[in-house]
Amino acid sequence: MSSVRPSPRRVWEGWETPRPLVPELALIAATIAYGSTFKIVQNALEDVTPVGYMMMRFGLGALVLVPFVARRGWRRRGVDDVRYRSFLLGAFFLGLAAFAGYVLQNLGLQRTTTSNSAFITGLFVVFTPLIETVATRKRPAASVMLAVAVSVFGLYLLEGGTLDLGAGDALTLGCAFFFGIWIFLGGELSPRFDPVALTAVQLAVITVLSVPVVAVTGLGHVSGRVVLAVVITGVFCSALAFSLQLWGQRFVEPSRAAVIGQFEPVVAGVIGFAIGERLGVAGYFGALVILLGIVIAESAAWRTRG
Repeated sequence: MSSVRPSPRRVWEGWETPRPLVPELALIAATIAYGSTFKIVQNALEDVTPVGYMMMRFGLGALVLVPFVARRGWRRRGVDDVRYRSFLLGAFFLGLAAFAGYVLQNLGLQRTTTSNSAFITGLFVVFTPLIETVATRKRPAASVMLAVAVSVFGLYLLEGGTLDLGAGDALTLGCAFFFGIWIFLGGELSPRFDPVALTAVQLAVITVLSVPVVAVTGLGHVSGRVVLAVVITGVFCSALAFSLQLWGQRFVEPSRAAVIGQFEPVVAGVIGFAIGERLGVAGYFGALVILLGIVIAESAAWRTRG
């Protein structure tokens, strides 16, 4: 694959976009979609199996994008030296990483607390720069590494400042690892291929991989709240948010994208407050610390643009 692609590193190092901050805003919009739907998904999972829900959600997302892919094609505009086989292979591994991450997250949720799951899943902010360093042999900027440390501390405070490790936590740690791979692969592939096409194929991959699991474990009861959750998350969190995330990653290197992704638990906290949940002083301070981490990660970009 590497012999037929331009170097996406050149795009990241120069942050070559005629629309400053728009890629970052696209990533933030994606995290808002992810974080704002936690409650409706949690309710839906009381009626259907986790993988059954994944099959319906991601299957709908793929179907929504089919007409757009048919019109746009799979190549990124202006990048002609890529092969269709490379596109399919890259999208397959992108979908495989997402599938593994979501399955492990759901299995972990059955064996650990929601707070532990949220904290450990957020550790993809640690795994992403490690994976990027191993794969590219280039360390992220010092400001990004500082932002990673600050964000992990903020996430720890946001989720209650406690962590009791168990079997479910180990599964969730695997989820964070695969999400780190997912973010890294998105950064590698997005400069080469159309983000909508990449999203559609990876959603189709997740759906296909879910089918045999559902055949064994069952689907559950498809209630009205399940249909509502599938429609909202399938259209907005999968088709739209995944596409926005991949487009934003054309211009934002994986480590920075992972830090921006920490805005998701902040959004979930705000939504929780709106429905009567309270985080406590440490939790709200943790949300502010996460926002500080995002500012630190973006500081180098702001100085470059200035």
